[in-house]
Amino acid sequence: MDKKNALRAGAVATGTTLMMLLMSSPALALTRDDGDDPGPGLSVMETLGLFVVAPIALFVVIAGLVMVMDRSKKQA
Repeated sequence: MDKKNALRAGAVATGTTLMMLLMSSPALALTRDDGDDPGPGLSVMETLGLFVVAPIALFVVIAGLVMVMDRSKKQA
């Protein structure tokens, strides 16, 4: 009985997701709004730095701080 309910729930979730994707309208990002003033685009290096290097560096800094704080409690 549990397997049948799980299959039914999966089918409902999948169907709902597909219907939401099919019924949603496009974002119309190419149409400019009044007062819209987009800035200059990012270069490839700026994009990689912002979306790849910065999150990795932030992760390393946070992980390092956690390790340092944890190590100090064990020695006390």
